[in-house]
Parts: sequence; structure tokens; C-alpha cells
Amino acid sequence: MSDALFGIHAQALSLGRARLDVLAANIANADTPHYQAKDIDFASALKAAAGGGETLATTNAQHLPLAGSGGTAPSEVWRLPLQPSADGNTVDMQVEQAQFAQASLRYQASLNFIDSRVRALMTAITGQS
Repeated sequence: MSDALFGIHAQALSLGRARLDVLAANIANADTPHYQAKDIDFASALKAAAGGGETLATTNAQHLPLAGSGGTAPSEVWRLPLQPSADGNTVDMQVEQAQFAQASLRYQASLNFIDSRVRALMTAITGQS
């Protein structure tokens, strides 16, 4: 039912929060030796969450569920370093901060859409604005 009300924004909020968590961990570990920066491919994860990704059918009840299906966390990918550091850390603070800001804006846009949708529904239900 939430898909009909909120469209893709319900999945976008969940994936956006997961991506913000990953980016925050990268920023928090900027000075940790040998820490490898990670990210989530938001576009691919959102496409898969919306049902537009490639799917495999289980043909037997004894098959194990697919990784990434059934509401599990999106898979993380390693971020390729633009400039390697001497201690093996691949976090580039400028890139991480820019990605975090962009992800925050997308998250806020989805929140604003859902908020306006809920307000419109409340107006329709109560007849007041």
C-alpha cells in the first residue's frame, strides 16, 4: 500500500539512510590506517528495490533466498581512491563530504515529498488545510 501512496520515495528513504551511514563511517575513519572507503551504488540499489533489477526465480522451496532480496541491506562497494595515502587509507575527505552532502539533499527531497503527500491526505480526510 505504501508504494501506491509514496511511490519510490519509501525505498529511497531506506536506501538513502543506509548510504548516509556508510558515508558517515568513511568520514569517521578518515584517519584510520588501512581503512578502505565504501559506498552504495544508490541508483542500482533503488532500481533493484523497486523491482526493476535482474531477478532470479527460486524453483524449489528449499532454495536459499537471494542476497539483496527480501529487504536485506544493499551491498556495499569499495570506493576507488583518487589519491593513495601512505598509510593505506582510501578515504578522500573532499569526495566523502561532497557525496554526503548530495546524499543528504536527496534524502531531504524524499522526506519533503512524503511530508507533502501526508499533508494532502490529511487535508482530504479532514477537509481542512
